[in-house]
Amino acid sequence: MYVAVKGGERAIDAAHDWLGRAHRGPAEQPALDTAQIRDQMALAVGRVMAEGSLYDPDLAALAIKQARGDLIEAIFLIRAYRTTLPRLGASDPVDTGAMRVKRRVSATFKDIPGGQVLGPTFDYTHRLLDFRLMANGELPASPASGAEGKPLHAPHVLGFLDRDGLIEDAPDSGETPPDLTREPMELPADRALRLQALARADEGFLLGLAYSTQRGYARNHAFVGELRIGAVTVEMDIPELGFSIEIGEVELTECETVNQFKGSKTEPAQFTRGYGLTFGQTERKAISMALVDRALRWQELGEEDQGAPAQDPEFVLSHCDNIQATGFLEHIKLPHYVDFQAELELVRRLRAGTEDAS
Repeated sequence: MYVAVKGGERAIDAAHDWLGRAHRGPAEQPALDTAQIRDQMALAVGRVMAEGSLYDPDLAALAIKQARGDLIEAIFLIRAYRTTLPRLGASDPVDTGAMRVKRRVSATFKDIPGGQVLGPTFDYTHRLLDFRLMANGELPASPASGAEGKPLHAPHVLGFLDRDGLIEDAPDSGETPPDLTREPMELPADRALRLQALARADEGFLLGLAYSTQRGYARNHAFVGELRIGAVTVEMDIPELGFSIEIGEVELTECETVNQFKGSKTEPAQFTRGYGLTFGQTERKAISMALVDRALRWQELGEEDQGAPAQDPEFVLSHCDNIQATGFLEHIKLPHYVDFQAELELVRRLRAGTEDAS
């Protein structure tokens, strides 16, 4: 039970003033510009957009600045703002096969049409602090490879397995999936709804679950069939015109995993898929999403339930949202004086009863 705190309004106003001063930092330092955050902290911006369910790098940068770098608080701000926006319509499904790729790697095939594109990645860097960034704030520019931003014919790698019937089909059902941002989650949830929940789930939570599947809690060994990052065109159908028009571009990260499947009485042995798709360059999140997606599919594939957390849809979907988790966690620091006094009185009575008996 929450109770009002007398005189608390002045304290709250003072806390807001203190937050404003702490947010700005020393006046002798230049203020951090949102354009700098957007362009130089792009990975943080990508996470805020992905888990905030709103693609807008400028607003994500503003939220990060306002939240003093607390990404979950920034995600909360973005989701709250998102609820105020009018909904004009629905876009057509994006074609990730036509992505303008800036990073594309496959751990299953070495030679793929279009080639492997390492792109901007920490994968091959030394994990050593670069003090040049502290000395002058920037690194010397290196000549561009020439591949970034140019259209690249990059068919999906899993299509090669699909051509030989070695991987499960992924047909389009043709049905419009439910919208998790407009309708509450209902269990049991089909795969389309699960993927929506995973796309906006907390990265750290998904990472832990994905790691558990690799360590045997679901027996879900996977290969990264393809990981790609780049810009895709967004189109929207205009009924008055009778055709679709381009309304913009978004940067996406897409991951498809290849998982073993022993087959059944009706299905031959083949590979199965895990899938992840997120806003921005968020490859750790996309890979984790693909692993958890595959773990949740055990029932539809007729596999044995290992009792692993990543296989339990209710556990995963009910706890993966960091905004819900943060709200429930942080509310316990608010006044609970009446509740605690009741608990305290109960413990005193119990202790008194024990003393009388002895």
